[in-house]
Amino acid sequence: MRRLPPLRALEAFVRVVRLGSAKAAAAELGLSPSALSRRVQALEDFTGKKLFHRQHQAMRLTEDGQAFFDAVSPRLDELAEAVESLVDTGQVLRLHLGVMPLFGSQRLFPRLAELRKLHPRLHIDIDTSPHQEARVGDSLDAAILLSKAPDPSLYAVRLDHNRVYAITSRTVAEELGPVPDLGKLSKQTFLIHHDLPDSFVAWKAATGIGDFTPAAVDQFDSGQLMLEAAANGLGIAIMHDDHFTRSGDERLARLYDFEVESPYSYWFVCKPRALETRPVRLFHDWLVKAGL
Repeated sequence: MRRLPPLRALEAFVRVVRLGSAKAAAAELGLSPSALSRRVQALEDFTGKKLFHRQHQAMRLTEDGQAFFDAVSPRLDELAEAVESLVDTGQVLRLHLGVMPLFGSQRLFPRLAELRKLHPRLHIDIDTSPHQEARVGDSLDAAILLSKAPDPSLYAVRLDHNRVYAITSRTVAEELGPVPDLGKLSKQTFLIHHDLPDSFVAWKAATGIGDFTPAAVDQFDSGQLMLEAAANGLGIAIMHDDHFTRSGDERLARLYDFEVESPYSYWFVCKPRALETRPVRLFHDWLVKAGL
């Protein structure tokens, strides 16, 4: 049998890379920084290659280190999965996931059957209550947020890039016409998600008529209700192009035709150490591969 590197050294190496911090990896493994360093050094001695550039407290992968991680990391996951399958107790794997309702209904739920088929023991508790980012690592294992940029202490994957649309009923769109008119827009009610105020700022800047004050701004905490209000002629909803397209609601129309990059994107977030838990890792890997 071929000689293998020490498993503990491999584990230390992979955790440093995945967590992005030697300090975090040492804490996760219950090691002192010096003990973690010795394990990584043992792996470098075994491979005969320098895997990290060390600068003060920072550890950055070398080209050899990146190649080694790319080759070894997936196989360690396969090994962990194989071991788990042999000691499988048949218990349900439970993921507590924070999700914005509109993302859940438009993007997540239509695809969850695929995930259930791949991993039938993985079950997801859905939480749509507010302040999800602050609850990640506490009452939530992970969350899908609509944000400019998540807390840098979290592991984050950006899921999309968006454009801002003004969405209203077909009747209102026809009344306002194809060209922005300050007099008409100033008499309108705009529907804004209270967590995404800068979308309206970006959209107003793109109209070409400068800043203006509408008749009213109604605040919402639900994208689904914003779409329904817009469809019923209650105002102009400032939302994402993807929300409009996926709604498939023929009552709705896009107001005007200009490009506005959104300041917000959907992100998958969790604590770095949560990626080592099987429910979070299974969901993360499926989400990224599925391209939701």
